[in-house]
Amino acid sequence: MPAPDTSSDIVIFGAMGDLAQRKLIPALFQLERAGLLHPDTRIIGAARQDKSSDDFRQTCNDSLRTFITAEELTKQSLESFTPKLHYCTINFTEADSFQCLPEAFSSPQSSPRIYYYATAAAMYGYISKHLHALGCLNEHDRVVLEKPIGHDLASSAQINDQVAEFFTEAQIYRIDHYLGKETVQNLIALRFANPLFGSQWDQGHISHVEITVAEKVGIEGRWGYFDEAGQMRDMVQNHLLQLLCLTAMDPPGDLSADMIRDEKVKVLKALQPIQGERHNTHVVRGRYTKGLIEGHAIPGYMEEDSANPQSKTETFVAIKAEINNWRWAGVPFYLRTGKRMPEKLSQIIIHFKPQPHFIFDESQRSLAQNKLIIRIQPEEGISLQILNKDQGLTKGKGLRLRSGPLKLNFSQAFEQTRIPDAYERLLLEVIQGNQYLFVRRDEIEYAWAWCDELIDYWKDENKDPLPYPAGSWGPKASDLLTIKDGKCWHEDQ
Repeated sequence: MPAPDTSSDIVIFGAMGDLAQRKLIPALFQLERAGLLHPDTRIIGAARQDKSSDDFRQTCNDSLRTFITAEELTKQSLESFTPKLHYCTINFTEADSFQCLPEAFSSPQSSPRIYYYATAAAMYGYISKHLHALGCLNEHDRVVLEKPIGHDLASSAQINDQVAEFFTEAQIYRIDHYLGKETVQNLIALRFANPLFGSQWDQGHISHVEITVAEKVGIEGRWGYFDEAGQMRDMVQNHLLQLLCLTAMDPPGDLSADMIRDEKVKVLKALQPIQGERHNTHVVRGRYTKGLIEGHAIPGYMEEDSANPQSKTETFVAIKAEINNWRWAGVPFYLRTGKRMPEKLSQIIIHFKPQPHFIFDESQRSLAQNKLIIRIQPEEGISLQILNKDQGLTKGKGLRLRSGPLKLNFSQAFEQTRIPDAYERLLLEVIQGNQYLFVRRDEIEYAWAWCDELIDYWKDENKDPLPYPAGSWGPKASDLLTIKDGKCWHEDQ
């Protein structure tokens, strides 16, 4: 893919923060290394710290040495990338401090400029207002918003309104970095390019679906932030519901951004609200206690530094979600996410229904189920669990079956030496003006509306989440969520 025909200045607000230095600068470096940035592109860091452009370049180079392999970080690639870096000291709430920005631009006013808001969402309105007042905005510009956008529907709408005052919806790119992962993008190709799966993707052939996003880490020193958010806001409202939408949506008319996002919105609108008795039968929330992970002692959530003894915040959520439409009637979607799990793991598992009549030895009936395992991280890839005849000679009558996988590991199957990071893909799509991997405002608001009902119920209930030891797969009640339906989580099979 060639570099864009026109240059785009890229301004990163919050350029000294963890996201910018750990993800954005390395991603832009990889795009430069692949020849996907215009030669005249400028990357302008903006933050409160009083630094020169040379200081900023040194900081970015230090980050690249940490997050880029030595083989990729060649002298030639650094010499090409580093001159693109520039810096402005800006206090985001003070209009006067934005005066340095126009002097840093290299592209003409008519060229698209990309403004990346790698800041707290509370700053989005200030930054947009001050850019507009300075005359830095035109109809070609694009703005990238990081999640979380608000903490509920009302605050999300307020922040989106502030940005929408200065940018049209077509200019706004709301990032969910999961949508930039190769396996997630491949889900569209897998479903809609292959009749083998497309013809089976409904309640007539699928028994149930699991979506798991497990984190081995805890709160990593962010107790105050996380305790305000919780796992429901931090993971379910965005990552898990986006994965559910891509898994469950109907085929779009084409691959345009709005066609895809229209189908995702239909799924969110069809989600069965969790109300009344469903709070007890369809949802489990937990909080990790002390335990062991890989032999290391792990403190409980309430034992972490700065913990509030009155906290009711969850670090684990499991939900039985149901979609009220023709395609998915009667098919449960089991969603699960938590911190301090046994391993870092994100995957979607499609459980297909068994054959209606089983002709093999009855003792093997428990094997008779195909599963499609879509691994998002780590080791992105796809595995189809199928049944074959067991090899060799055996006693007894009839065929002996054996369950085994057909695997496609992306890093091994394709010639490229590395799988691009999600932010590389997403930044490239912003530069090229493609929105299909980004979240539209109505998606966010329907997701918040569904999640808010649960969050408000927990607040009114005022109960502690169920305990689970660090290094486990969550509270025992999350197992019962599936067992009472005659099913179980993948790792329990």
